[in-house]
Amino acid sequence: MLRFAIPLVLSGALALASAMAAADFRLTSPEFEDGGLLAEHHVFAGFGCSGDNRSPALAWSDPPEGTASFALLVHDPDAPIASGWWHWVMIDIPAETRSLPANAGDPDAGLAPAGSREIVTDFGVPGWGGPCPPEGREPHHYNFTLVALNTPSLEIPEGASTALVAFLVEGAKLGEARLTGRYQR
Repeated sequence: MLRFAIPLVLSGALALASAMAAADFRLTSPEFEDGGLLAEHHVFAGFGCSGDNRSPALAWSDPPEGTASFALLVHDPDAPIASGWWHWVMIDIPAETRSLPANAGDPDAGLAPAGSREIVTDFGVPGWGGPCPPEGREPHHYNFTLVALNTPSLEIPEGASTALVAFLVEGAKLGEARLTGRYQR
């Protein structure tokens, strides 16, 4: 009986230590607080919105041990369609990366980390697509989720949907850190 108890206690202790390390994983932005408002320069330029479509600067710390890469997913669950709206998906962010500068979501700006890839969002193009919710409604929530992955590169088929990418990210997840911005028109 004792020979079974010791491995069980040790595996429980390792699981607790791993969960505690993942709890230290944090995502922040110098441009908005968690739950705070996104600025006009983050807003989409189109669909009746007249922002600059600049992605916010992001920084993170204390990823889980064994992180081989990161994926960043930005989703608006309040969009008026059942699946919400994907605003930005970047994968294969190198494990040593700890920040993204402002406007890294513009594929033409060349600010994304070398080796990373931006996936086509619900706007129909890769890169950041800023907030542009319908006018006169409650503020929308923009969930920035940075996922630590156990693989340096995700095998994403050409033309994959953001839902498929999110599914594959979930399968390689070691931990995640989240930051939420809000915006209303």
